[in-house]
Amino acid sequence: MLFNSYIFIFTFLPIVFFGFFRIGKHSHALASLWLATASLFFYGWWDVRYVSLLLGSVVFNYGAGYLIGHSVARQSGSQSKILLAGAITVNLVLLVYFKYINFLADNLNHFAGTSLSIGEVILPLGISFFTFTQIAFLVDTCQGKAKEFNFVHYLLFVTYFPHLIAGPVLHHTEMMPQFAKRNVCHINWDNVSVGLSIFVLGLAKKVFIADTLADFSTPIFSAVAAGGQPMLFEAWISALAYTLQLYFDFSAYSDMAIGLSLMFNVRLPMNFNSPYKATSIIEFWRRWHITLSRFLRDYLYIPLGGSRNGKSRRYLNLMITMLLGGLWHGAGWTYVIWGGLHGLYLLVNHAWRNLKERMGWSDGGRLANLGAGALTFIAVVVGWVFFRADSFSSAMAMLYGMLGINGISLPGSLEGQLGKYFLHHDKVVFDQLIPLASLKTRKALTFLIIGFVIAWGLPNMRQLFANYHSTCEDSENAEQVHKADTFRSSRWFRVLRWRPSRLQGAFYGVLFFILLSCMASASKSEFLYFQF
Repeated sequence: MLFNSYIFIFTFLPIVFFGFFRIGKHSHALASLWLATASLFFYGWWDVRYVSLLLGSVVFNYGAGYLIGHSVARQSGSQSKILLAGAITVNLVLLVYFKYINFLADNLNHFAGTSLSIGEVILPLGISFFTFTQIAFLVDTCQGKAKEFNFVHYLLFVTYFPHLIAGPVLHHTEMMPQFAKRNVCHINWDNVSVGLSIFVLGLAKKVFIADTLADFSTPIFSAVAAGGQPMLFEAWISALAYTLQLYFDFSAYSDMAIGLSLMFNVRLPMNFNSPYKATSIIEFWRRWHITLSRFLRDYLYIPLGGSRNGKSRRYLNLMITMLLGGLWHGAGWTYVIWGGLHGLYLLVNHAWRNLKERMGWSDGGRLANLGAGALTFIAVVVGWVFFRADSFSSAMAMLYGMLGINGISLPGSLEGQLGKYFLHHDKVVFDQLIPLASLKTRKALTFLIIGFVIAWGLPNMRQLFANYHSTCEDSENAEQVHKADTFRSSRWFRVLRWRPSRLQGAFYGVLFFILLSCMASASKSEFLYFQF
C-alpha cells in the first residue's frame, strides 16, 4: 500500500487513526495491539504470503532477545554472545537468501562456469529495514541497553507502518519508551495538524517533483541500457534529473513517515537533512539516510575497530563499511561500486582534513565553501550514475556522455536530439524514448532549476516545523538543535515557519486538494527506496 494512493489516504489511515484513539480510551495495550495489527495488514496489502515471514522474524528475534537479556541478567557473558552470534547468523541467512541468492548464483556461474539455477526468489518489501532494526535490538540487548520485553510493544516497534517499508532504521531506545507512554493513545490535535501538514508537504515532493523528474531520467537511462550513447547535454539532463528525483523521492517518504507517525503521538528519528547542502562527503553521510549511517557506524564500523588501530586500519574499516553499505542497497555490482566510490571519497576527505590540521590551514571563506559544496555535489552525482545504471558498461556510457566523449549537443528538443543518437538501434530502444516525445528542454531545465532552488535555497521540513519538535532529536535535544540552526535566527524563519493560522490552514488545504486531483490522472509510483 502506497502513501500516495487513495486507498491509503481515504480508507486505511482514517480507520487506523480513529480506531487507535477510540480503543485507547479504554485500553492502552489493546490500542497498541490494534496499531500493530493494522501495520501487519499494511504490509500484507503488497503480498499476504510474506506476512508470515515478517511475523516469523519478529517472533524469532523477540525470543532470541529475551534469552540474551536473561543471560545478561545472570552475568553469563559467553552464553549471551553465543546466542547473539547465532541469532544474527539466522537473520543474515534469511536476508542473503531473499536478497542475494540469485546474485551469488549468477556470479558463481559466471566465474566458475557452473550452471546453478535457484529459480525466481521474490524480494520481500522492507526486509533490509526490519532485519537491521532487529539486529540492532539484539546487539543492544547483549550490551544491556535494551531491557523491556513487552511483546506487543516489540511487535509494534518492528512493524510500525510509517517506517516499515523504507525506514528509518529504528533504535529501541527511541521508540519503545514512546509506545509505553499512557498518553500516546490519547489524541493530540496539535500533533495531528502538524503531522498532516508535514505529510502534505511530503506528498507534494513526491507527486509534483520526484515523479515528474523521473520522466526526464528514466527514458535516457533505459536507452543507454539498450546500447545508446548519450551526448553531453542528454547525459547531464538525465544524471541531474535522477539526482534530484532520488533526493525528493526519499525526502518525500521521510517527511510523510514523520508526519504520519506524529499523528499517532510518536516521533520518528530524523533520516534526511538537506544532504545536497553538504560541503564534504563526511557531512553528506551525516545528512543522507542518517539512521542507516548510524547503524553502519555503530554495528559495523566500530566493531571492526573503527579508528582505534591507526589510520591505515581506520581507512580499511571505512572502505569495508561502505562496500557493505553499497551492497545493502541492492544485489548488484553497480551498488558495490557505488559504495566503494563513496568509501574512496571518505578516505580522501579524511586525509584532506588531516593534512589541513597538520598544516594549520583554515576552512576558508564563503567562496571556499561554495567550491567545496560544488565539488561534493559533483562527486555525489557521479556516484548516483552507478547507483542508477543497470550495469557497469551503462554507467560508463553515461559518464562518457557527461564528459562529452560521445559528442556535444546543443539545447533543443530532447526528443529530436535523442532521436538522432538512438534511431540506429532497434525498435525497442526507440520505444523507450516515446515518453520524451512531448517533453521540451525548457520543461526539463525548469524542473531542474525548481529542484535546485528547493534543495539548496529553501528550509527543510525540520526547519519549517522547528517550534513543534516533530522528530526524536527535536524532542530530546530541542535547545541544542535550535542553537545550531542558523535558519531560526534569519528573517525567513518568521515568514516561512509553520504556525497554526487560518492562512496556512487554507494553503495546506488547497495544496492537498490539488495533489488529490493530480493523483487521479497520474500513475501511482512506488518510492525508490522500496526496492532496497
